[in-house]
Amino acid sequence: MIVYAESSAVLAWLLGEPLGGVVRGLLASAEFVVSSDLTLIECDRAFHRARSLGELSEESFQELRGELRRVAAGWVLLRLSDEIVERSRQTFPEEPIRSLDALHLASVLQAAPLLPEIAILSLDERVRRSGRALGLRLLPSPASLAE
Repeated sequence: MIVYAESSAVLAWLLGEPLGGVVRGLLASAEFVVSSDLTLIECDRAFHRARSLGELSEESFQELRGELRRVAAGWVLLRLSDEIVERSRQTFPEEPIRSLDALHLASVLQAAPLLPEIAILSLDERVRRSGRALGLRLLPSPASLAE
């Protein structure tokens, strides 16, 4: 299984949210993980925000950033290429879609011709709706989301 790790899922895992264990298991069982620079940016920004609001200690902040760096070192990271940016500017099947979500979807679409078995690992319902309409495989399964 090849997984595209989208920010909502990665953050759920790193921040210990309810579906974080499911996400961790899917990432661990993946043949390999593809993601985007955008995922790393969004995760780091969430950590900075939580620290600045007093929701995360300095120690936890450093631990989370270190864990993300350690794990992401084994991922294939897609850069925000001209093609990804251009595709993200176009219409998606389930509008409205937010700008960053469009960049994630465009990244998966860029990888899909080379990796036809790729599945998008996302907990964001907008991303999942558009991904489904684009014919992408979704993780976790709807049954896992309902638990």
